[in-house]
Amino acid sequence: MSEQTATELSGSTDVTHQTLLLVDDSLPFRERLARAFRDRGFHVCTAGNYDEAMSLASEIVPDMAVVDLRMPGPSGLNLVRDLKSLHPEARILVLSGFGSIATAIDAVRLGATNFLPKPADADDILAALERGEAEVSELPETEPETPSLARAEWEHIHRVLADCGGNISECARRLGIHRRSLQRKLQKRAPE
Repeated sequence: MSEQTATELSGSTDVTHQTLLLVDDSLPFRERLARAFRDRGFHVCTAGNYDEAMSLASEIVPDMAVVDLRMPGPSGLNLVRDLKSLHPEARILVLSGFGSIATAIDAVRLGATNFLPKPADADDILAALERGEAEVSELPETEPETPSLARAEWEHIHRVLADCGGNISECARRLGIHRRSLQRKLQKRAPE
């Protein structure tokens, strides 16, 4: 197992001593959050994808998990479901830069305690985990309103752009549209 995925114990004397599994494919974001949680007295394990996270989860019993929604391979929703089946008592927070209300509801239905948009810091995450239990009971039983085609297209374009690291030419190639057409679409605001 690499250094990035190995369990690292905090040097802090805080009495929290809770274990946190942190799963995000962005190494700088993951390490920044891991350091912030270690400073708060948590034992932190990090993983960059579903497979690494499940491997760690079979070795440890996390009290909490912070899971990125979009990662290479199986998504964060799959990870939430499988972590909950392995450790039902774990509180799981899903982070996403491209989340929607429907995705948040799906995450909670699969067992997540809460859903938080990126960027988020350690204080935001801890607050969301604490208030998550109360919010779960407030979720509507009906399906959320289907987004308009324009909104769905806008979200899809921005997801693909993020997957391409902001490279507009590569994004246009993956979407099968001309680069200039993509640039025009990116200049528009998000549809309501």
